[in-house]
Amino acid sequence: MEKYNKYSDYLKQTYGEKVYKLPINIPVTCPNRDGCVGTGGCIFCGEEGTGFESLSNDMSVKDQIAKNMQHIGEKYAANKYIAYFQNFSNTYLPIEKFKKYIKEAIVENIVEIAISTRPDCINEEYLVFLRSTADKHNVNITIELGLQTVNYKTLKKINRGHTLAEYIEAVLSIKKYRFKVCTHMILNLPWDDDEDVVEGAKIISALGIDFVKLHSLYIVKNTVLSEMYDKKEFDMISADDYKKRVMLFLEYLSPKIVLQRLISRAPKQNTVFVNWYTSWWKIRDEIEEQMLKDGRYQGRLCNYLGGRALRDFPL
Repeated sequence: MEKYNKYSDYLKQTYGEKVYKLPINIPVTCPNRDGCVGTGGCIFCGEEGTGFESLSNDMSVKDQIAKNMQHIGEKYAANKYIAYFQNFSNTYLPIEKFKKYIKEAIVENIVEIAISTRPDCINEEYLVFLRSTADKHNVNITIELGLQTVNYKTLKKINRGHTLAEYIEAVLSIKKYRFKVCTHMILNLPWDDDEDVVEGAKIISALGIDFVKLHSLYIVKNTVLSEMYDKKEFDMISADDYKKRVMLFLEYLSPKIVLQRLISRAPKQNTVFVNWYTSWWKIRDEIEEQMLKDGRYQGRLCNYLGGRALRDFPL
């Protein structure tokens, strides 16, 4: 029995076979970098964002898809793909430019489009267009929202540029248009504790989120966070404590939610710290092994919804 809902299993059940994400990089920035809501971006974000595996955004969307599709198809004998607009805030564009990029991703063998963005970059005009696109081309659309933490003090500390309120409002807006939502969470932010981890799982569950990506905080070179790290302004929790936080999060998370990832991946050459200098898959495997050993599983402690205080109330 699986200890948590794995994304790979979900994709097989949904599409009948393995499906692969193709990263797409478009020329877009972030409102927290250009002065719209802030400057400098999040303290952990480097100049290239998170698209370490992406092709150059000088290439068209169609060309990026074609090149990635050829590589993945030959390597894994893949037939179905997700066009993943990954880097920075992909809805932070004039609507006509946004439409152009999305339309370019509607090609044969693309069964889904995933769009990564920020909670404060969700606008109804964009959602209306995406709904019509999904219906017209029979393609699924998932919107990925970076939240990182539910602790409003930590959100301010990392210069996130939005609060929990914007995230909740964005989720409600997206759900109204019947799109699936993926939420990104960092479980080892130095200013968070176990209570923040549990509250994050509870809020995500209460909102009916479809997917979660868990990240371990890595420190990119030449960022504000790397300067703070060099000055020893904060302490990183241990790998064992990160594993404990992941297991704690999963136990409080609704069993209906699918986990796309349990830990971050980042190239060593771009970072000063990543995953306690061990491989991401080793940490993932150790989490799964420990959950099996301890009899822990996703949703084991998800007993707080549905009017908990009234469930056993005598009639």
